[in-house]
Amino acid sequence: MRIHDLLRGVDAVRFSGPQTEIAGIEYDSRRVEQGALFLAMRGGTTDGNRYIAPAIERGACAVVTDSAAAYDEITQKYPHIAVAEVAHGRRALAVLSANFFAHPEKALALSGVTGTNGKTTTAFLLDAMLNSMGRKTVLVGTIEYHVAGKVVESPHTTPESRDLLALFAEGVSAGVTEAVLEVSSHALEQGRVWSLPFDVAIFTNLTRDHLDYHGTMDNYFAAKTMLFDGRNGVAPRVAVINVEDPRGAELAIRAREAGAEVFSYGIETGEFRAEDVKLAASGMHFTLTSPSGPIGISSRLTGRVNVYNLLAASAAAYARGSSLDQIAHGTALLECVPGRFQTVDAGQPFTVIVDYAHTDDALRNLIALAREFVKPQGGRVITLFGCGGDRDRAKRPMMGRAAGEGSDFVVLTSDNPRSEDPEAIIQDALPGLQETGVKYTTQVDRAEAIRLAVEAARPGDIVLLAGKGHEKTQTLRDRIVPFDDAETAARALRARMGAGQ
Repeated sequence: MRIHDLLRGVDAVRFSGPQTEIAGIEYDSRRVEQGALFLAMRGGTTDGNRYIAPAIERGACAVVTDSAAAYDEITQKYPHIAVAEVAHGRRALAVLSANFFAHPEKALALSGVTGTNGKTTTAFLLDAMLNSMGRKTVLVGTIEYHVAGKVVESPHTTPESRDLLALFAEGVSAGVTEAVLEVSSHALEQGRVWSLPFDVAIFTNLTRDHLDYHGTMDNYFAAKTMLFDGRNGVAPRVAVINVEDPRGAELAIRAREAGAEVFSYGIETGEFRAEDVKLAASGMHFTLTSPSGPIGISSRLTGRVNVYNLLAASAAAYARGSSLDQIAHGTALLECVPGRFQTVDAGQPFTVIVDYAHTDDALRNLIALAREFVKPQGGRVITLFGCGGDRDRAKRPMMGRAAGEGSDFVVLTSDNPRSEDPEAIIQDALPGLQETGVKYTTQVDRAEAIRLAVEAARPGDIVLLAGKGHEKTQTLRDRIVPFDDAETAARALRARMGAGQ
């Protein structure tokens, strides 16, 4: 494909050089091969324009840049290289990639899930419901990517547009007709999903998170809103909105103004509601009330938050043409979501749960659910948590307060400290924890902290290992090390059971 064909629809400022044939598109200079186009763009942590020379050395025959200075330098130093300057690097990458991969997004019905909590579970549920209708799907999210049943490692919740469109193209070639995406606020603001024609957009909720990036809750909400109000390029056909969230009503107004049809949901309010909710540790049942009538829903998932997730997925599946029977059948197919209220069982007389809860709201909901389960037998809630490094510091005492208010004993430890001192992170969270008066201990080594939490448990208790969920690594200052909460807990449980406790 010639570069002018690739540039069709791109907001190009100027162009210079030959009409060269393009064999591939890359935004990472390390992946460039002979005949590729290199997209050089400014990012949050680095500037891709610094890597133009290495990309050309590796065989790039064309460069698209968002830097006027880089454009001028290329035209002078590399006159044989085709070069274009664009106004917005990531938006250009999205359009270039769609052109290169022959617009696979137009062959798919796209459903996007955004919100602070519940994106992953809602996406997994919707994917299961669509599969129950006999439709082949692509699933893109935090835990992993699925392409027509094949599982691919997930480096980002929402990948760069080039990689996303490559996944779509692979799916289309395998007969896929639907795609379900978790859409992060970062992805929306940065343009990773720019101009994708979402058929259905889902809003789960908005609680404090990512303020290290967005600065304020209003900015955070504004980024989420892009999926619904047309600022991402096109408004969705249907907006599925949690109207029991404080921001839901405002979002519904903006979606309608942009031309979207709104499907509202909530446990007590909305077109899709849950009645006669019965929760147990082994699962839950409720009656789904919908515009087409009621139906019984049974799921191995549990907890009030998962009622909301099921309502969101059900409304989205309904928007995609699913019958109520197909929704109920698809719900029953999903046994669990990795790292979301995941049980670790080694035959111990108490419950151990691994969960991704990493905001104060998610942690509070998780602990409240655990309290419901231990109340009948008089058990205790033991909560282990940490706070991520290089993230919103103001959230840390709020996390401590949330853990302390609902628990009987708390183990405060490391999460992913990244470039920060893990002991300093613990000190930031301590004030909120201490003001609750709960019994607690601190242990910077997460594996040792998990052992302490397991050792502290008595019959009938529930141990919550919060924050990392499905993650298989821990990010430290100078390296990334293998670490799995579920495996670490299983080892601690086997050691305790082997010691005859």
